[in-house]
Amino acid sequence: MKAYVDCRAKIERLAHEGHEMRRPTADYLQDGIYELRARQRNVNYRIRYFFHGKNVAVLAHCLTKEREIPAVDLERAIERKKAFLANPARHTHQKDLAP
Repeated sequence: MKAYVDCRAKIERLAHEGHEMRRPTADYLQDGIYELRARQRNVNYRIRYFFHGKNVAVLAHCLTKEREIPAVDLERAIERKKAFLANPARHTHQKDLAP
């Protein structure tokens, strides 16, 4: 439950800070893909996202214990970004983050 609360707080912070978020909470990976970072005990939580105008699209939630980002996870995020950009309306969901 603590991991969920921490990840949700970071997503809400991203909603407010957007492009202004920096390391260690957020980091640029490549090809317009960023990630939010959270840690609970020895598990690293990584949430991949990209910017579309002033909006943020959350792409994937990935649990990893490795220091390196698995190539397949990054490729998946890049493919999801391409799919979104090809048809944003199809891949957009609006939801209030308030509990």
